[in-house]
Amino acid sequence: MANVFVEARPKGRPEGSAIEGYVVEDHADNVLGSFSTQEKAIAWAKGNNHSPVVARVRHLNDKKKPDHWRSA
Repeated sequence: MANVFVEARPKGRPEGSAIEGYVVEDHADNVLGSFSTQEKAIAWAKGNNHSPVVARVRHLNDKKKPDHWRSA
């Protein structure tokens, strides 16, 4: 199973602004799917044999730093 990243959208949104949805991305920032909730994004990833990870802190989401992510 490959790790995929569940991220909130819009990317780079100001602190306190609303989240419009979530995407599942691979390590190369390719969007594999868009979802209305984080729960749906995680369920889709698991259902497609991926290992979803989510950011420990929303603004710290460097995919090259494993400490920024936790398993979902």
